[in-house]
Amino acid sequence: MPTSSRRPFAQLDVFADRPQLGNPLAVVLEADGLTAGDMQRVAWWTNLSETTFLLAPTDPGADYRVRIFTPTGELPFAGHPTLGSARAWLDAGGQPAGEQIVQECAAGLVQVRRDGEQLAFAAPPLLRSGPLDEDELQRITEALGLERAAVLDHAWADNGPGWRVIELGSAAQVLALVPDRVRLDGLKIGVLGPHPAPDGPLYEVRAFTAGGVEDPVTGSVNAGIAQWMVSRRPMPPRWTATQGTVLGRAGLVEITVEPSGTLWIGGATVATIRGTILV
Repeated sequence: MPTSSRRPFAQLDVFADRPQLGNPLAVVLEADGLTAGDMQRVAWWTNLSETTFLLAPTDPGADYRVRIFTPTGELPFAGHPTLGSARAWLDAGGQPAGEQIVQECAAGLVQVRRDGEQLAFAAPPLLRSGPLDEDELQRITEALGLERAAVLDHAWADNGPGWRVIELGSAAQVLALVPDRVRLDGLKIGVLGPHPAPDGPLYEVRAFTAGGVEDPVTGSVNAGIAQWMVSRRPMPPRWTATQGTVLGRAGLVEITVEPSGTLWIGGATVATIRGTILV
């Protein structure tokens, strides 16, 4: 039987500036030598939406490498694990080689920049875009308890996890959704609707993942939504979105669009637990 070892461990709250109000993430640092089976076992045990494992990079342009696991499988990319992993790496003494942090993951290299205490990642390119087919859209609307006419627009916004997104007419409609988890099984759905106040967050987001489980605050779906939004209509250079309200969270996602077209998805991170984990 392999010998267990202790590894540095952190748990963080992402997309919130106070603990227990964002999306939690577990991070195992110095994870070199662990097998994929080891990582999956730990992710199943933490039972969080994602657990990450930081390793030495294999790409000379990266500062570190991350593997991202849900309780049931590995993801090529995810947003709140990217920000939380970068924060844990910095807190453990990590020093980027350049001006920005460069994270290596299965989806490629991801830039992460620091803006004071805030972190933001550069939205990776969409792997799939374009409208959903009507049969799939009907399945989604039925699972969410919506009439087809309530959907203003819809699209693939897949940057790795497989997101499909639909737009409703208001944040209130988004917050009122009572999804059928059984019907949502096998789909990853992001839903957005605009907030009425012109000087506050632009829209409310909800995200439903494997088995119809609602994710508190989701960087990847917000990245996909932002890319979809700027492809369809003029958008401000900077805006915010809220997520997690129904779950009692206070998630706030900041989106910045550079003149070059690069989208940065950012937010606050709070370290809640630091210690070691026996693996």
